[in-house]
Amino acid sequence: MSDQLVISALGQDRPGIVDELSNILLGHDLNIEDSRMSVLGGEFAILLLVSGASESIEKFITQSADLEEALQMKLLIKPTQEQPQQTGAVPYHVEVVSIDHPGIVHRLAGFFSSRKINIVDLETERYAAAHTGTPMFALNMTIGVPPNQPISKLRDEFISMCDELNLDARISAAT
Repeated sequence: MSDQLVISALGQDRPGIVDELSNILLGHDLNIEDSRMSVLGGEFAILLLVSGASESIEKFITQSADLEEALQMKLLIKPTQEQPQQTGAVPYHVEVVSIDHPGIVHRLAGFFSSRKINIVDLETERYAAAHTGTPMFALNMTIGVPPNQPISKLRDEFISMCDELNLDARISAAT
């Protein structure tokens, strides 16, 4: 059985970061199980779930200050363990598009949180609308809906809230 570690890394974007970090992890006998990587502004952000033997993880943690310097990145490292699945939670996909304005993520997160619905994955993007250049906002998320939550009622309440906020939205079963 292997242990797990969550690593968050942030540093100025440059070619070769993924190669360097994955080589260091391989050198410590750590396996990348899950990852998210993105350029945000001029920074490269990485979120990793790695696994390996306890000794390998301990050695990696012990050497983290040297690794930060070598990678020219800030590292946040936290041991973790597999999270048990929400019993019977059904995955649904949520998509939202609108003219960009502050508070969209907060309102959507509050809607789901108040109903005890877990946000499993969330991705947002700001872009310029074609032809007009209007700042637009797009959100894609996966949620885990408890089995006792009536989906038709949830969908109606969600769409109603989004209509009030002038958000174009859709909620559908994840495939």
